[in-house]
Amino acid sequence: MFQITPRINFMRIISDNRPRAYASVQGEGDYSNVQGIVYLYEVPFGGILIEAEVFGLPDLPGEGEPSFYGFHIHEFGDCSTGLQRTGGHYNPKNEKHPMHAGDLPPLPSSGGYAWLAYYNANLELYDIVGRSVIVHRNSDDFRSQPSGDAGEKMACGVITFVDGQEPQRK
Repeated sequence: MFQITPRINFMRIISDNRPRAYASVQGEGDYSNVQGIVYLYEVPFGGILIEAEVFGLPDLPGEGEPSFYGFHIHEFGDCSTGLQRTGGHYNPKNEKHPMHAGDLPPLPSSGGYAWLAYYNANLELYDIVGRSVIVHRNSDDFRSQPSGDAGEKMACGVITFVDGQEPQRK
């Protein structure tokens, strides 16, 4: 039986293509071919919907097989100096990994291309605009402290409001 669930709302939000914020992701150094966009949508019942599309990801061992990359929101929105100024994962409640507010699911890739849509009920745009989105070389192991052993930072983008729109505080 067909049911109306949040999935229907998420599909409408994405198809309306009106994100409130975005991060243009660009690779650094050996990963300069990595580029993409992360869109952030406000959800009427709270939280945000994150949609990421990334191209040029390197093949990991087992070429041709799907790969997974660490994907996080970091404390600071400074993608300069070899991505060393982004700080750690966004973690306002000082939680252990993987319960940081900035811990996102791994970014799945096939043939160097990744697409992900993810709902997070605990994030609000006004808390993360100005911070950075980072793609790491390895998948997050969800155990290692403090950040999941996701490896080096490959690509970064600063979360920015679309057209200067400020989100509504709830």
